[in-house]
Amino acid sequence: MHTTFMERELEMRLVLSPEHSVPVPARLTYLADDPYAVHITFHIDSGRPVHWTFARELLVEGVFRPCGHGDVRVWPSRADGRGVVLMALSSPDGDALLEAPSAPVSAWLERTLRAVPPGTEAAQLGLDDGLAELFAR
Repeated sequence: MHTTFMERELEMRLVLSPEHSVPVPARLTYLADDPYAVHITFHIDSGRPVHWTFARELLVEGVFRPCGHGDVRVWPSRADGRGVVLMALSSPDGDALLEAPSAPVSAWLERTLRAVPPGTEAAQLGLDDGLAELFAR
């Protein structure tokens, strides 16, 4: 099976206060063999990057309207006259509010949706083939 792999490097902003934010290089990753998820790696000044994985559907919806609860919340907004996507991430290690430019996030998501359209994710997992092989024994 051909594995679709899509990455997008972009600069996000870690919002420290309404008046202050700092740049955070990030990488968005999508793998067709993990079709329901998106992966984001933040390259912060620590010795190791920070990885987050959550539902692709959550990010797709969050580009247009507020969604999510708990550890990951996503919503559209405006900053300095441009469209942004805000991501509130919460973990036992702390909370972060990140701002990403809407245009590159939306363009990357559109590529993932063309590669694996909504509703076809299960076919990417090969579950039917695996079950057929199991029952053939």
